[in-house]
Amino acid sequence: MIGAWSRRTSARAVTRWEAGQTRDALGIVSGRKGYRSRLAATAMTARQNPPDETAREETARIAKLLLGQASGGLRALEPIATITPLLGLLGMISAFQALQEAGSKAAPALLAGGIWEALLTTAAGMAVAIPASAALTWFEAVLDALRQDLENLAARIFIAPLPHPSARIEVAKVHD
Repeated sequence: MIGAWSRRTSARAVTRWEAGQTRDALGIVSGRKGYRSRLAATAMTARQNPPDETAREETARIAKLLLGQASGGLRALEPIATITPLLGLLGMISAFQALQEAGSKAAPALLAGGIWEALLTTAAGMAVAIPASAALTWFEAVLDALRQDLENLAARIFIAPLPHPSARIEVAKVHD
């Protein structure tokens, strides 16, 4: 999982970073799988290797990569939520086809059968579309919160003063 709800570890690490405890801060987030921790480790490592502009670019690159991975599975929900209610139109096709075949002798019962079929397929489509739309909205809210947290963590890491060069440690690059 992306660690969408686990904010404590990365927040604790950034608080230590701001206090100048770089070794402790990196130790807290290094090797963790949550997206916040991965970004914090990337930003801390990058920040210790000037220039700052390059460190910011690397941090932004990893943040975009992580957010892209987190949102990848959501792309299918939007067309599902949009298209499935349109299945009711398929029922209307058969209703109008039956009317055409009946010609001038069209009975209301014949039309009602087609409308009933259209309503049934529309209801089935809505039964799929409503939960898909709700899930999409909820997951997008989770991703927005994650995006805001990543921006906040990175900003705090880059705003904090760097420790004296002798206090810096070398850390293996965080793998993307």
